[in-house]
Amino acid sequence: KPATSLRQRVFFCTCEDIAMRIVTEQLPQGATASRPLSGAQAIVQALLEQDVQVLFGYPGGAIMPTYDALYDVGDRLRHVLVRHEQGAAHAAQGYARATGRTGVCIATSGPGATNLATPLVDALMDSTPLVCITGQVPRAALGTDAFQEADAIGITLAATKWSYQITAADEIPWVIPRAFEIARAGRPGPVLIDITKDAQQARLSTAPTPPATRHYDHWRYPREPGDLSGLERAAELINTADRPYMILGQGVLLAGAEEQARRLAEKAGIPTASTLLGLSALAVDHPLFMGMVGMHGHYGPNILTNEADVIMAVGMRFDDRVTGRVQDYAPQARIIHIEIDPAEVNKVVPAEVALIGDARRVLDKLLPHIAPARHPRWLERFQSCAAEEERRVIAPEIHPLAGPLKMGEVVERLSVHSRGEAVIVSDVGQHQMFAARHYRFSQPRSHITSGGLGTMGFALPAAIGARIGVTDRPVVAVIGDGGFQMTLQELGTVMQERLPVKLVVLNNEHLGMVRQWQELFFDKRYSSVAMASPDFITVARGYGIAGRRITQRAELDQALGELLECDGPYLLEVAVGREDKIFPMIPAGASVTEIRLD
Repeated sequence: KPATSLRQRVFFCTCEDIAMRIVTEQLPQGATASRPLSGAQAIVQALLEQDVQVLFGYPGGAIMPTYDALYDVGDRLRHVLVRHEQGAAHAAQGYARATGRTGVCIATSGPGATNLATPLVDALMDSTPLVCITGQVPRAALGTDAFQEADAIGITLAATKWSYQITAADEIPWVIPRAFEIARAGRPGPVLIDITKDAQQARLSTAPTPPATRHYDHWRYPREPGDLSGLERAAELINTADRPYMILGQGVLLAGAEEQARRLAEKAGIPTASTLLGLSALAVDHPLFMGMVGMHGHYGPNILTNEADVIMAVGMRFDDRVTGRVQDYAPQARIIHIEIDPAEVNKVVPAEVALIGDARRVLDKLLPHIAPARHPRWLERFQSCAAEEERRVIAPEIHPLAGPLKMGEVVERLSVHSRGEAVIVSDVGQHQMFAARHYRFSQPRSHITSGGLGTMGFALPAAIGARIGVTDRPVVAVIGDGGFQMTLQELGTVMQERLPVKLVVLNNEHLGMVRQWQELFFDKRYSSVAMASPDFITVARGYGIAGRRITQRAELDQALGELLECDGPYLLEVAVGREDKIFPMIPAGASVTEIRLD
């Protein structure tokens, strides 16, 4: 096909031709027409051809040839040295979630590869495109229990969309582009490429040919909407509904369909909520945005699920935290499910109409069929529920009259000071739910957290990746004292990279969510939840990071102002009440109609 750049030429040429074009058209240092690329040079060159701008990693013996090749390209490919391989992949996740690009991380063999397992599962569950490259012992040593050998492919098969081991240099030029294609195609996700050390050191042949028997076309999800045979039926359901309801998931953000979702909601007058990962797909202050669904979501969006006559679910998978007891979830509603991954349709909740495809393209095709409508009485039901929740839950949380500082009021004041424009990266626990409920997101891709896997320690490294990807808005990590201590060493990465990441540590001296469950469901038998912590401010200063600890309500606004105005990184530790609980709450195994306000 005609092409105007080297990148396009490489993408459109045949697999057999890729390496030769790289050799002849853009020779890196140390390569000549008579001395082709080494495998390590081919890896770096392939990353550049995929327009990779930054990768997060940690070197070691089996990946050292590739790090040597990185030395030659200098600033053309930024490498961020993390303090733990888990931090590398979480940072790549944060970068991908904040920018919409594919995150890339690199690690050595053995523990370097095994330390990626948790982030890979996290990325798979939260549909985050990652390409992870790991070194491996030489081919001759495979299976001998060699030093730092681990079966990276076997370990990660269930944690990735694709895992592949390269044992010959000639495989590199066609495997790396395929890895990026698979990571981005359809429902995004992680890919792991394991490369033996000798494959990195060997030279490519002049015209490497991939084995003809290797085909991976089953990974080619439809790039155009797939099955849209139900388009007119979906429009009919929406147009004739008395109590329509729309739930936006992360698929809206992944597809860049925020504008289409807003236009549909406004045209049809549909009350709209979001999942945890769908937050920021519609601005919080939009009159049709009713809040968040799920175990700790808002009262109206949860309880009125079982009054809606039509529910349109866009880019969400009916997670158990959303549905509660699934047999009692919206039995009266006709479900329209817009989803790019056919495997998610009818998996949990039966759909009357399924539209398979990218959310943006599906909504573009659906919008012309939607008739303008308003549903004032239905909206009043949501507003009535919101008023009750405001009185019984929200006001006491964000405007307490006395007692220790509360997590909700800290997040609410952070929202005010940042005008809802920050990228909020939260860890996992009570503070995560307070951040989701009380920050007033005004822009898309503003909420990054670990949803499906619920990985403590996610926030700090993910905030590092998000801040590298987003430079025009503040990036604020909201973290509990428990999660912070799981990846606290990544403060070293913040220091070395001089990143202006803002950290708000909400310290209740407990594993707060576990403590809440023990109080409510285990007769207050508090088992192993009290947590001693170091002096976080002293630790931060050891890394050259400014910080402050506050314990009084009167200090909060000034401290948040200092946090956001500081030119560099800043850690604000806030001592909050030990007995804070997050409400509303749907108890495990209960129906959405059994949501508790206190």
